Amino acid sequence: MPKLSPVSHNELVKRLSVLGFEGPLSGGKHLYMVKGNLRLTIPNPHKQEISIDLLIRILRQAGITREEWMGMQ
Repeated sequence: MPKLSPVSHNELVKRLSVLGFEGPLSGGKHLYMVKGNLRLTIPNPHKQEISIDLLIRILRQAGITREEWMGMQ
């Protein structure tokens, strides 16, 4: 299984857009992206790097497999 690596805020938004998410939209303290009925909160309003642990939780919540994510590099 390929290893995940930390990604920047911009890279996360870019890849999620390619995977069909719309946004980012503003709402409260954090931005969010939408795909159908799924609303995914995007962390790091200061656009710092997103850790592997947090990335795994985001991917799980979005229903994206590691293979899908890694295939986008």
